[in-house]
Amino acid sequence: MDPKQQGRGKRPDMFINILSIVLMAFGLLFFLGAVVGIVRFPDFYTRMHAAGKGDTLSTMLITGAVALQVLHHFDWSHWTSLFVVVKIMAIGVLIMLTGPTSTHALMQAGFDDGIEPVTQKSGIRGLDGSSGSADLLAKEEERGSGHEDQHGSDIS
Repeated sequence: MDPKQQGRGKRPDMFINILSIVLMAFGLLFFLGAVVGIVRFPDFYTRMHAAGKGDTLSTMLITGAVALQVLHHFDWSHWTSLFVVVKIMAIGVLIMLTGPTSTHALMQAGFDDGIEPVTQKSGIRGLDGSSGSADLLAKEEERGSGHEDQHGSDIS
């Protein structure tokens, strides 16, 4: 075999491997972005938005990379690898459909429970005009330093 033709079979393998690595790296990057959003965003709604978007997109990228690798190493004598690809893609589609739906349901439940979103007017403020955690601490101090349970007895 000619040495020039011998190396040609490895280029598609290397391309598929690099593409899979890039897809997985971007998937992990979006997972990291979701984690940063959950930690850094000020309220429930923006945190849920970060978690829902980051989780869905990163899962699609990672399952796509895994399916690409399985499909690349597909052997026509073993149909099981084709079923694995179909299962991986089915998992990706189900996550793509259920992730945003569950995020919306959780946000609606938070809204129904009275969790107010944070808005920004010269600093972080709630809808009632409070300026965030400093006002909450001041209101807590106005009520008293002791913690009372629902029956009025001091539990501190």
